[in-house]
Amino acid sequence: MERLDNRLGKLSALPIGLILLLAFMAPLIVVAIFSVMPQKVFSFWNLPDFSSYAVFFQQGYYRSLAWSLGMAFAATLILFLLCWPLAYGMAKIFQRFSLVITVAVVMSLFVPENIRLFGWVLTLMKGGLIEGYFRHLTGIALPNPLYNAGITVFGLVYVYLPFMLFPLAQGISMIPDDARQAAADLGASRWQILTQIDLPLAAPGIVVGALLTFVLSAGALAESKLLGGQSIIVFANDIETAFTFGQNWPLGAALSVVLILIIGVLAIAGIARIDLDAIMGRKR
Repeated sequence: MERLDNRLGKLSALPIGLILLLAFMAPLIVVAIFSVMPQKVFSFWNLPDFSSYAVFFQQGYYRSLAWSLGMAFAATLILFLLCWPLAYGMAKIFQRFSLVITVAVVMSLFVPENIRLFGWVLTLMKGGLIEGYFRHLTGIALPNPLYNAGITVFGLVYVYLPFMLFPLAQGISMIPDDARQAAADLGASRWQILTQIDLPLAAPGIVVGALLTFVLSAGALAESKLLGGQSIIVFANDIETAFTFGQNWPLGAALSVVLILIIGVLAIAGIARIDLDAIMGRKR
């Protein structure tokens, strides 16, 4: 009976599975085909042509890739450190108040990302809300915090906080309270409980949150343009320029494939460590 249910379940999921596979894979296949076309020439007769991948190294696009991955890693680490206490409180302490926090965080997602970032530009810019008000009161001009790597990372942290917070709270909620209490009764310190019980048992939520924030941050563009003022050119900006102003679709596709491959390898490595059955509450 169980075997029959499994077969029926697979057959029922087959149509939507094929649709999702086509929807996700078809664009990637098109991008991969464009990436091996001759530059600025849309021709299928000269495939494969890997000159666009050579340009990645020749023109130093790896520098912007390194900046994007570095800032994504920094934002992911900062978000983990910021969200862990709040996620722990939501899962274990706040109880009904957790709903208020959840609604408050989700409400921010109803406002488009660019509008929220423009709000920070108006707040932090020279003569803006903070600097202008402070100068009016004290006569002292504050330095402009915009247009650098630090404020770009701040923008990534601000925008992608929900994508770390909620998976982390879900992961922490799976930690049995009995395990923590037993460890404390046996003399374990708070640090030992954190490193040997909390972090390992919350690993699925940590991995999901880290993957979401890292992947989104690595491909982010608005934060660099609005807050960073393009003082640092991120990899997504190079891809956009190749597709639009440069009208060099093979180069843009090749840069996209490089980013997809790097993020794909990291995502697969992370997903391999996740117990999906535990996340979905299923028992094997």
